[in-house]
Amino acid sequence: MFTPQIIESIKDYNKHKLYLDLVAGIVVGIVALLLAIAFGIASGVSPSKGLITAIFGGFIVSMLGGSRYQIGSSCPTTICNDTI
Repeated sequence: MFTPQIIESIKDYNKHKLYLDLVAGIVVGIVALLLAIAFGIASGVSPSKGLITAIFGGFIVSMLGGSRYQIGSSCPTTICNDTI
């Protein structure tokens, strides 16, 4: 029977892992913010459009699954920026 990954991961979750996840999330968020701005500029659109596509691309990737170790959505962001 299929069990979502979050159910398996939460069994041995504790405060230390929460702290590590929060620190990692903040660091990745800062890097992703700068990367989204850079992708927007490199694609020839405004930096704000790079941020918008990174946010929506990240939500789409997270809704479609991914994995526990997946970070960011660089490829979808590049494709979305290219089409704008």
